Amino acid sequence: MQTEEKKALLDHFEGLQDPRSRQSPHDLRELLLVALCAVLSGADGWAGVAVWGRAKLPWLRQFLPFENGVASHDTFGRVFALLDAAVFEQCFIAWMRSVCGAFDGLQVAIDGKTVRCSTSAGGQAIHLVSAFAHGLGLTLGQVKTAEKSNEITAIPELLDALLLKGCLVTIDAMGCQKAIAAKIVARECDYALRVKNNQPSLAAAMKGFFDTAEPAGDPCVAHTQARWGGKDHGRIETRRRVVTDDLRCLGEGHGWAGAKTLVMVEATREIKGVASTERHYYISSWLADAERMGAMVRGHWGVENGLHGSLDVAFGEDQARMREGNSAENFSILRRIVLNLIRQDKSQKVGVKNRRLLAGWDDAYRQNLLGIQTIA
Repeated sequence: MQTEEKKALLDHFEGLQDPRSRQSPHDLRELLLVALCAVLSGADGWAGVAVWGRAKLPWLRQFLPFENGVASHDTFGRVFALLDAAVFEQCFIAWMRSVCGAFDGLQVAIDGKTVRCSTSAGGQAIHLVSAFAHGLGLTLGQVKTAEKSNEITAIPELLDALLLKGCLVTIDAMGCQKAIAAKIVARECDYALRVKNNQPSLAAAMKGFFDTAEPAGDPCVAHTQARWGGKDHGRIETRRRVVTDDLRCLGEGHGWAGAKTLVMVEATREIKGVASTERHYYISSWLADAERMGAMVRGHWGVENGLHGSLDVAFGEDQARMREGNSAENFSILRRIVLNLIRQDKSQKVGVKNRRLLAGWDDAYRQNLLGIQTIA
């Protein structure tokens, strides 16, 4: 990311409205700056944010006045619980669009994650659906599923918010819905959707096709094979990717907008002479060979380690106990902002957790990541 873009980070969040009904001694922009800096430096809750802010007050005053010092942790918690999470998310997406220039041509994996300790009294833990750009290692946006709803309704909202065009959108079985496929195509994007038993007719048709067509040497079926592991590891793993553009098994008027290919990925694992085999199926509007389809499948599951795993290991997201209002959702946006800032940094060759530690210790490194300028 270029310096000009980094310097404009806070400006992308000027659309946030202070949710407090009366004037406060602590400006919203100051609260946001402290929260971002503190989370970047290792804080995982509002108490940690306030403690970090008080310890770094002289440094913070290089950028904003902080005439009344740093707010208490209660103030941080109360304000971020009231802050409009949808507007905060729109600001985040606008910032990411300025970073990437455009989302065109990216493989975008959409996947959900429950923040386990965010359960409020009588309620349920929040579930967030995120869009992750595999090639960049960056989160492009997220939405929270509505109560008594699921990813099926959240995914279209996220697609609308991102304004994707020319991307390959990959989604697990929950998103394998005709309406979602149609929305992706309407956005001038391609899709690859995993097929499981939540679409029983489609799953049965694809299983039957690959069970019969491939052994019979159907000329419409192409495949590649790759092999991992070795005897010294006690494990041999073989994966085959099989692709066809023969959609007759779906029947006339199947309703899958833009569908061009069916994909089977077969994984065989042999450990100490005992073999097990799994098959996974995908329906796609993307016309690609088996090798590229295999890369697509691997790319999709990058969201597990690249996003969900990092949030749990480096940020302790599943242990965060924030249950009031929009607090948990807004803190999750702060985490994703920080993770994206760290992922764009090429100056260090250590993991996310250690980069957060470095940001806590090194004022210059923190300032460089945030791209903030001192006031005159």
